[in-house]
Amino acid sequence: MNKRLFALLSLLVVASMALAACGSAPAATEAPSAATEAPAAQAGGAPAACSDALGCAVFKPGDSITIGLGAPMTGDNAGFGIDADNAMKLAVKDAGDFQGWKFALISEDDGGTPEGGATVANKFVSNPSIVAVAGHLFSGATGAAVPIYEAAGIPMMSPSATNPALTQSGSKVFNRNAFTDATQGVYAAEFIYNTLKLTKIAVLHDGQAYGQGLAQVVNDEFVKLGGTVTTFQAINPGESDYSAVLADISAGKPQLVYFGGYVAEAVVLVNNFKQAGLAGVPFFSDDGVYGQDFLDRTGANGEGSYGTALIPPASAAKDKFDAAYLAAYGEPAGKLSPYSWNSYDAATVLIKAIESVAIKGDDGNLYVPRAALVAAVRATSGYEGVSGKVTCDATGECAASGPVFYVDHNGEWVLP
Repeated sequence: MNKRLFALLSLLVVASMALAACGSAPAATEAPSAATEAPAAQAGGAPAACSDALGCAVFKPGDSITIGLGAPMTGDNAGFGIDADNAMKLAVKDAGDFQGWKFALISEDDGGTPEGGATVANKFVSNPSIVAVAGHLFSGATGAAVPIYEAAGIPMMSPSATNPALTQSGSKVFNRNAFTDATQGVYAAEFIYNTLKLTKIAVLHDGQAYGQGLAQVVNDEFVKLGGTVTTFQAINPGESDYSAVLADISAGKPQLVYFGGYVAEAVVLVNNFKQAGLAGVPFFSDDGVYGQDFLDRTGANGEGSYGTALIPPASAAKDKFDAAYLAAYGEPAGKLSPYSWNSYDAATVLIKAIESVAIKGDDGNLYVPRAALVAAVRATSGYEGVSGKVTCDATGECAASGPVFYVDHNGEWVLP
């Protein structure tokens, strides 16, 4: 073949390739259009609700739809976590099957601390089966966890994290069905001033988000009512003796000592009262202290101490739950913590929200759109739970009831 013929044939081949490429262009233009109209096919049967940035949690047949719980499960405050875990397991059991899928609960020990809260939250968001969190329980741990769940689109319903700031940050994922410390603190100050008729108190706290915030509300409200606060002071959590701190407080001759914090420190404080010159001075604390643990560990020293609880009013639903809790665990609801009923409702609200948004795909998988679930939890309205009626406002406040005050009388919490 001569060079001129070879060149001519080469030009013809190039031209035919160019024509072929031009001829295929319309088909290439149509393909993306078809994919845009039917993202479900592109995702192997996923619904359109999974196309946003948060996407969907996907459950194959046989998988469990999982709810997480972050709480102190060991140490002095373990009773809170164990109680919440017990109550939430009952909620999961009562939920039964949903379109062939079962619900499950995974509980992790966060120690009740900010560091632990962040660690558990990071662990939960890395688990694709966890779609919601019924917690965390303590305010410090919760505050550290919220931004992590916010970024992942995982809704929360805490039965006990009461720091007011938690619903004031604009979070879309954080909700709680417990009253806030602002409410608890105001009620406590009013009870001390108006019901107990005391005008001179000392206020202590543990320096943590929950305890300090609550103590500040009590302090400010009590002064506003006309009372005198002899001291507003922090203690170091975890110590075995607070007699020196209490001796200083005794010098101010308070008629009552209020403490914002948890049961471990409250027990030490009350057991140090006599040697610090505070014998006969009432001790008043919060829902972080109320429970059988305080009674058992203070004995006669705790006589006359006040605590706050979320014990709901009597109802058929409460009676049924109380019987189920006793049968399952051999001890009554409310013994380990005052959050048994709120914990059951927190998990149940999340389960019902999941059921309201979950979609069974053409591929046989179950899809839970994360963005829709976040919105559904916040939209909870009129759920009749064992703790009362749960309705969430725009900020995530969903409390069914306010605080109730109890006094330690002969080793039992009774109404004053």
